[in-house]
Amino acid sequence: MYLKKYNLKNKYALVTGAGKGLGKACAIALAEAGANLIILSRTNKDLSSVSKIIKKFKVKCQMFNCDVTNFNQVKDTVDQISKLDILVNNAGTNFPEHFTKVKRSNMEYMVKINNVAAFNLAQLCTLKMLKNKNRKKIGGSIVNMSSQMGHVGGPIRSVYNMNKHGLEGLTKGMAIDLAKYNIRVNTICPTFVVTPMTSKFLKNKKFKKETLNNIPLGRFAEMSEIASAVVFLASDAASMITGTSLLVDGGWTAK
Repeated sequence: MYLKKYNLKNKYALVTGAGKGLGKACAIALAEAGANLIILSRTNKDLSSVSKIIKKFKVKCQMFNCDVTNFNQVKDTVDQISKLDILVNNAGTNFPEHFTKVKRSNMEYMVKINNVAAFNLAQLCTLKMLKNKNRKKIGGSIVNMSSQMGHVGGPIRSVYNMNKHGLEGLTKGMAIDLAKYNIRVNTICPTFVVTPMTSKFLKNKKFKKETLNNIPLGRFAEMSEIASAVVFLASDAASMITGTSLLVDGGWTAK
């Protein structure tokens, strides 16, 4: 009886940065739970590859080549969607630099993709969700992909800290504003996950060792562990959870 609440059949979920890494894992996990997918990426080849996997679960999949930092592209994409119940605001990046050496161009781009784009997508997708007159009854879920760095500081990550702490604040504000529509808003906060983005950082043996020493469970997270947490927050199993963070960090922030 309780496991039925994890079923996302007939739900429509949009995932950004779905071509690879965490976005790809989240999109596939949502499809496995029964959701129809709308996947966004800047790379058609990646989208086609992910779409083929998703369709094996006998669900619908729309794909859009879209740069989330381009507001007009994002608006055109959302305008083309007929239904939406779930948003996974996953697209983002990081350029690790010491605070005294942060390049202004890197800082501005990180704010643009990690904060401004996330805000724009969330707002446009919320307005799309609200076009369904039964929204309060059926509910909705927005999952913003944050980080443990949205709760603690880290070396050579001052801009990323700023971005993710800001995303945590945005999530809380959104959750309060959207509660009356039964649209829940939460963050997932992973520790270091082995993805195409982090693999280059983890090649540094000293950094890898220091990072593992900070994780009480003694290992990096798997993409499937983040994706399953996203499915939980997207589902009715989490129907009383809004305005909070699900830390998938192996105990990093418990210290």
